[in-house]
Parts: sequence; structure tokens; C-alpha cells
Amino acid sequence: MNSRLLLWSIVSALAGFLFGFDTVVISGAEKTIQALWALSPAMHGLAMGAALWGTVLGSLVGSWPTDRFGRKKTLLCIGLLFLVGSLWSAFANEIYGFMIARFLGGIAIGVSTVAAPLYISEISPPESRGRLAGMFQFNIVFGILVAFVSNSLLSGMGDNSWRWMLGIMAVPSVLYTFACFIIPESPRWLLSRKGDRAGGIAVLKLITPNATAAGLEASANAMTTANDKASSAQGFWRSGMKTPILIAILVACFNQLSGINAILYFAPRIFELTGLGQKAALLQSVGIGITNLIFTFVGLWLIDRLGRRTLLYIGSFGYIASLGLCAWAFFTEHFAIVPACIFAFIAAHAIGQGAVIWVLISELFPDKFRAKGQSLGSFTHWIFAALLTTFFPKIVTAFPAGYVFLFFCFMMVLQLVWVKLMVPETKGRSLEEIQRDLGIS
Repeated sequence: MNSRLLLWSIVSALAGFLFGFDTVVISGAEKTIQALWALSPAMHGLAMGAALWGTVLGSLVGSWPTDRFGRKKTLLCIGLLFLVGSLWSAFANEIYGFMIARFLGGIAIGVSTVAAPLYISEISPPESRGRLAGMFQFNIVFGILVAFVSNSLLSGMGDNSWRWMLGIMAVPSVLYTFACFIIPESPRWLLSRKGDRAGGIAVLKLITPNATAAGLEASANAMTTANDKASSAQGFWRSGMKTPILIAILVACFNQLSGINAILYFAPRIFELTGLGQKAALLQSVGIGITNLIFTFVGLWLIDRLGRRTLLYIGSFGYIASLGLCAWAFFTEHFAIVPACIFAFIAAHAIGQGAVIWVLISELFPDKFRAKGQSLGSFTHWIFAALLTTFFPKIVTAFPAGYVFLFFCFMMVLQLVWVKLMVPETKGRSLEEIQRDLGIS
């Protein structure tokens, strides 16, 4: 594999590290924050969900800067937003300032889920696109693991340990922002949005240094022809786009209806429901991060071998088994098996939905509408994540935990049916070939 291509993919995927870290770091601080500011369950849910509501906004508007200013500049600005959000939340002295800071970090997360997978997909050859685009997900889970470890290490630093937990993210935010200066602009954006054919071909030459001049011209022609076809048609919301639109919406819905974000955000609290102490619960949360990382490796190794659809099948069966057993354990008070069920759930997610979602959405749409399509899928993902996280504290108070896990299990049965009936296989196909396979007109 081209070493330049690998480096650019790693740098852009580091936005996923900040995404994962910011998403989960709050789990180590949420109970302290609730006690510090005497938050009601409703206000506590709003405070914990503030970042996710920012993510909803970021994902909704993320296509605009990504198309208007380019993929590279958008990725760079993401790092600056993460930096501001992390420092502000760490120094917050009241709940409303804290919520604004978390909201800003959430905007950065939302935009990152539009710009980073899209950028990697646009610079990657078909045979390795799954692995390279999947590096965004790998960095998400790596960030989650580092956040869990960081929380555990910093938990003994006294009354202000929660501030250290949140503020430490400033360090990777600065490193990522400077790293973004070394990546080039997406050749597809240069060709289809900026109209810079010479610049687009120059980047294509860096991606495929052994290609002939004629080959580079042919690649550029294929990209511009597909874009011209999309431009001559009606807008994004037309009947010829219904298949990719439905797939993007549903893969994002089912991702969150598995319960993944609710479980990651409130992992220590869930473990405490089984009788574990707070310190032991934090250590179990580190186990979640390690499990997530290991099985994400497995998912990335398989995604270009078995394909996206097969991984969704594997993940669906794993979800159903682990969530079903977890529900049974809470109903029957066999709490000892709950950690193992949660770890199995995380493994199923990492191999299935976790490995596939951002790759699949980034492959579905033509160049002209890729940012809008990525934004649609990301927005759907985050609106469900925000709703679940905001109401989860009240839900687990109002209903026995067994019913909550049973609901998530039923949603994954529906996902299995959806994969069977609707999801196409995209492995090994160029973006233009996928466009033709989906009947986009």
C-alpha cells in the first residue's frame, strides 16, 4: 500500500480518536458532576446529552463546510473545536457553561463523522477502501479505550479529578490539528467542486505514483463524468436517490438502537447495578475499551475480505445473543454474567455495525452528493444517540434494566431482517460502480 496514502488516512482518521475520547470521557465524571451541582435526573440527562445535541447540529451542517471550503480545511477546524471544548469544560464553574462547552465538542464530533470517512473514502482505491475508511472507527474505539484508561488513572486526583479527565483531551487535539497540515485536499473535491483538474490529477499522482499520464486522465474523466451526470439530474431528494438515502438512514438508526452509546456513556453505572463498587466499575469499563479495540481489529481485517453485508449479519446475531442474555440476567438476578454479556455485545458491535457504518455510508452516494449523504447518515445516527443518552438515566430509573436490554435486543432482530432484505455488498467496487449498482439516476 502507498505509504503516503496510509499516512493521510491515519491523520484524517485521528479525528475519530478525538470523537471516541470525547464521547466516553464523560462517563468517569458524570456522577461527580451530578453531585457537585446537585442535578436532578432530568438536568443530569441534559448535561450528559449536551455533547450529543452538538453532534446532531454538527452532523446536520457538516456537509456545508466540507463542500464549501474543502475536506482538509474542515478537518483542521475540527481539531480547533475539540481544543476549545475540552479546555472550557474542564474549567467550567457552573452547569450551563459546562453544557455549552460540551455542545461545542459535540459539534466537532458531528462534523468529523461527515468529513473524515468521506475524505478517506475519496482518496482510497477500491481494494483497500474498507480497511482505510475503517481506520476512522478504529481510532474511535482507540479513543474510547484511552478515555477509559485515563479516567481510571485520574480518578484518584481528588475533588478536581473530573476536570483533569475532561481537560487532558487538549493534548491530542493540538497534535491532530497540526498533523492536518500535512494532508492534501481530496482529488474528488478538487475535480468536482473546485474545478481544479490540474490539482486533482496531481493528488491522484501522489496516490498512484506508478500510474501513467493516460491512466490519471482516465481516472479524472471517470470522476468528472459521474459528477456531471449527478449534476444534470434533479437534487438530492429525488426518486433516483431513494435507495442510498434509505440505507444511510437505516444503518444509522439501527446503530444507535442497539444501545451502544447509552452503554458506553453509562458503563460504570450499569456495572454498579450488578453490585460492583465504583472503582471496580471503572476498571470493568477499561475492559470494554480493550474488547472494543481487539474486535475492531478483527472487523477491519474482515471488511474487505468478507464484505460489509456479511459483517452486519455476524454483528446482528452477536447483538441478539448478548443483549438477550443480558436481559435474562437482570430479570433473574444472575448479575455475575452481565459483564461477560456486555463484553460480548461490544465485540459484536465492533465486528458488525462499528466496522461498517461509516464505511458503508461514505460509499453510497455520488461525488456531488457524498457530503450531503454522509451528513444525512451522521445526523440520523446522532439524533438517535442524543435522544437515547438524554433519556437513558430516566429510563433505567423508570423501568427494570431487563426491559431496557430486551428492547435493544428486539431492535437488533429488526436489523437482521433489514440486512437480509435491503443491504447491498460494496466490497471491491469503485465508487462509480456502486453508484450504478444502486441504480442512482
